[in-house]
Amino acid sequence: MKVWVKLLIGSLLGIFLGILLPHDNPAVIKWMAWAEVLAIGIGRYALIPILLFTLTIVVYELRQDGQFWRMIFKSFLTILVCALLVIPMGIIVTLIFPPASIPILDEKQIETISLNIADNVLQLFPPNMFSAVFSSGTYLLPLCFFAFFMGIGLSYDKNYTKSVTVLIDSLSRIFYHIASFFSEILGVIMIFLAAYWAIRFNNLLEAEVFKDLIVLLGVFSLILGFGILPILLYFIKPKCNPWAVLYGSLGSAITAFFSGDINFSMPVLLRNLKENTGCRRRSSVVTATLFAIFGRAGSTMVAAAAFIVIIKSYTILGISAEAVISIGLWALGVSFLLAAHPGTGAYTALAVICTSYGNGYEAGYLILKPVAFYLIAIGTFLDIMIASFASFAIARISGFQDDKNIENYI
Repeated sequence: MKVWVKLLIGSLLGIFLGILLPHDNPAVIKWMAWAEVLAIGIGRYALIPILLFTLTIVVYELRQDGQFWRMIFKSFLTILVCALLVIPMGIIVTLIFPPASIPILDEKQIETISLNIADNVLQLFPPNMFSAVFSSGTYLLPLCFFAFFMGIGLSYDKNYTKSVTVLIDSLSRIFYHIASFFSEILGVIMIFLAAYWAIRFNNLLEAEVFKDLIVLLGVFSLILGFGILPILLYFIKPKCNPWAVLYGSLGSAITAFFSGDINFSMPVLLRNLKENTGCRRRSSVVTATLFAIFGRAGSTMVAAAAFIVIIKSYTILGISAEAVISIGLWALGVSFLLAAHPGTGAYTALAVICTSYGNGYEAGYLILKPVAFYLIAIGTFLDIMIASFASFAIARISGFQDDKNIENYI
């Protein structure tokens, strides 16, 4: 059975279970929240070893071929282009089809959600280099720095490093197969994630006030992820079949939506890129990792759209062009700074935009707290879809992609 079919069946069973379970029972909510944490942990379990050893050997190989910095440049350029395309589209759609205003809740801002940029920078160079490896697996950038320097170190003297290079290459392939095993059993894990998602969504529908926002983001994300992004692949050369790429990305799309955690979806994404779309690891691992860390245009687009709804909820006056540009620029900046927030991307971005924009909207994100999980789900889904299509495009343009028979997709 195809992996994406297992994931879909598990998700559908989870939704059915979530409908049957009492959604207003605190004990049920508590246990489902616990099951979600366990499920996310299982999905992330093999991610750190994969990235550690694969990024290390990929940095070494790309440096040997003289293509490392070229690959980095292409990746960051594509990340910027995607952000400049996706974020304005979300803002424009929200202005053209504005959702109904959300009732203002009388809640006080208890804690401030921030990006903690200064602390994150300090973590890049901890006093002990190995601290980057033995981390919680949430913030991946310190690990990437470790792998970068390890990859450079392997080029020191091949007479001394040859055996280590072979060992790291072997470990990369071993942990890839371990991660493949976990992706095969994720169908069962998705039952718990989808059930908890369905319980919260059922409670959300009962509130009714968020219905317009739910429909707008849901419809637009489907059009963008399953329509606009594949169509853009028609413009790359050599020519390809974008719908085959879309089909090969379904597994990671499902995991992203119901988990809301980009690190949870990364192992499935890496496997889809390699075994479905034929992207070689020296390209796909670099691009997918950089998009997971810096390319969160989907999450910030959702945050920008949600912030426009917040402004319209606070005032009956229209939004000026200057305000729209300001929101877009804040969203663009935040899209590069969500590396330490793999499971709360869209809501964290919304909180940061609110506090940065000021003008009395500092606590505005609180009125959308009940719908936070949905914003995160939509944002993560788009992040993964953008990463998948962009990684394929870069690999194909760079000559690191081999066509696969669609019948052989996992």
